[in-house]
Amino acid sequence: MELKLLVGLGNPGSRYERTRHNMGFMAVDRLVEQAGGRFRQTRFGLAAEVAGLWVLKPQTFMNLSGQAVAPFARYYKIAVSDILVVADDMDLPLGTLRLRARGSSGGHNGLKSCIEHLGTEDFPRLKLGISRPPEPITVIDWVLMRFSTAEEAALEEVLGRAVEVVKNLPKEGLERTMSRFNG
Repeated sequence: MELKLLVGLGNPGSRYERTRHNMGFMAVDRLVEQAGGRFRQTRFGLAAEVAGLWVLKPQTFMNLSGQAVAPFARYYKIAVSDILVVADDMDLPLGTLRLRARGSSGGHNGLKSCIEHLGTEDFPRLKLGISRPPEPITVIDWVLMRFSTAEEAALEEVLGRAVEVVKNLPKEGLERTMSRFNG
């Protein structure tokens, strides 16, 4: 894999900052900040270029993410296999991550939109665990909920590891990075 485009999925606007559904945004924000980069508004969403890597935060809202990702990739002639999408995942406990070479949306509407607009499931994705909602909280309320103070340490730790995954990919490739970080 030659990583050329890193996409963080989330919802735009201050109302959604630091919510569970914005884990993708938080991870790419951390990477761009550490690299000394800055996002700028483009017709595809907020984009930054750091160390030869494009980083995109679609501003289409989660369920329409593919409407920004696919045109961006086509415009910059980026192969689908060279895109890494970072998203939240309720099937993983908070504090865990899982790198995958390909796969279904797993019910995640942002990934579903990317699959639809890219025309394939064959793109890498980095899933960041947010855990399942406790009763009686609904899924919609859960993903739009901010993290509690008690969850902040696990959040910060997994965001740091997500940045390490992205930095490791060009050096070790997808399979070795999966072996190293999915453990």
